[in-house]
Amino acid sequence: MGKVTGFIEFERKVESYRDVEIRINDFDEIFSGTHDIDHLQQQGARCMDCGVPFCQSADGCPIDNLIPEWNHLIYTDQWREALECLHKTNNFPEFTGRVCPAPCEGSCVLGITNPAVTIKNIEQSIVDKGFEEGWIVPREVVNRSGKAVAVVGSGPAGLAAADELNQMGHSVTVYERSDRIGGLLMYGIPNMKLGKDVVNRRVDLLRYEGIEFITSRDIGKDISVSELQGIFDAVVFTTGATKARDLPADNRDAKGIYPAMSYLTANYKSLLDHGHTDEDEFSAKGKDVIVIGGGDTGTDCIGTSLRQGAKSIVNFELMSQPPADRVDRNPWPEWPVIYRVDYGHEEATAVFGKDPRNYQLLTKSFVKDSNGNVSGINTINVTFENGQLNEIAGTEKRWETQLVLLSMGFVSPERYLSDDAEIELDERGNYKAEHGEFTTSKEGIFTAGDCRRGQSLVVWAINEGRGVAKSVDAYLEN
Repeated sequence: MGKVTGFIEFERKVESYRDVEIRINDFDEIFSGTHDIDHLQQQGARCMDCGVPFCQSADGCPIDNLIPEWNHLIYTDQWREALECLHKTNNFPEFTGRVCPAPCEGSCVLGITNPAVTIKNIEQSIVDKGFEEGWIVPREVVNRSGKAVAVVGSGPAGLAAADELNQMGHSVTVYERSDRIGGLLMYGIPNMKLGKDVVNRRVDLLRYEGIEFITSRDIGKDISVSELQGIFDAVVFTTGATKARDLPADNRDAKGIYPAMSYLTANYKSLLDHGHTDEDEFSAKGKDVIVIGGGDTGTDCIGTSLRQGAKSIVNFELMSQPPADRVDRNPWPEWPVIYRVDYGHEEATAVFGKDPRNYQLLTKSFVKDSNGNVSGINTINVTFENGQLNEIAGTEKRWETQLVLLSMGFVSPERYLSDDAEIELDERGNYKAEHGEFTTSKEGIFTAGDCRRGQSLVVWAINEGRGVAKSVDAYLEN
């Protein structure tokens, strides 16, 4: 695949983001917006004839993208064929090309000894060109089965399930409790990483193809699951894992301490509704902001609060700083646990002069003022020995803050829907269903995505959505 000697001739070079000094002044996508075709063909040429493409294995791509094939098609300037190849396995490459952390690159065979192929850049460029050229248009569904399916939740798993089921000929209605379709894609991922015009463009396509979308309708509250089952032949739960992990330290009840997703949702809803982010309780303007927890969501909180005009931004990480390169216990093709600088870290460093992350910090307690507002955090440094956390005496410190954002992941879906449906939960509190089957303990109700497997990646949500559609289709056929 690619050019036989391409990986020797050409170095890895990713497409650059917009300049930091420019992009921190708006909420537009951080991507430059243009793709250099010659550059991308050169990067596609680096794809090796590796024999066993681990990039599309279970460790690499959960939806088995045909990565070597479309890398080669880009190298040979066959863009439309590359788009067709990409859409064979991925319903929404414009989403994954922007927000997926690219485990495929971590599993790239070239990555054993050299920097991996820029798979994520190439994926995004293919679908972007597809839209620019007008190649992506609504598909007509000719034969309808006469069966109707309700999908509860409109995140990536729900949209993928709806798309597949619709193309199979079933009538699909998607219910969303929020006021806009997209779930995590709409309010959980900042505009800087995924423009909402990109989300709406795909939703409009799905709507034109026959899928019905109903917003501001909370199943389990506004409509019971039993009512839904009386209307539809099958019901699919794709509600995500929305119960955030909390931090039960002293004075947790202080005002100004929020789950990261509550902060992001409020701000991006305000941006879409009014043209500006929240200017009340969720505003970071003029405040010392502390983000507890890392990952993509922590970075998104950094990028958002910076654009709101935060006075300072600090990011607490409980674990130690990752190494620059793989260690022996983290071999290829596993995801490389290494030190990375994401867009938010780069921006905060440019504005405040240093990386906002502070490692091996344990929050001992929050401090609140006489009005009940958070005013500080007390921490202590820690070490890890044989999996045991140990506090380091004499390292206690107080940090000033007026806004604390808890970005420590999610523990499970909320309970009210499963309670109303009377379905079983697994030991982690997720909707119980086997991968590949996706059937819950109640006949006719299926589940997929984060609410089934736990918090995960958008690409895994698409995998689950495609998988549950096959199970529902088989159920309806029988």
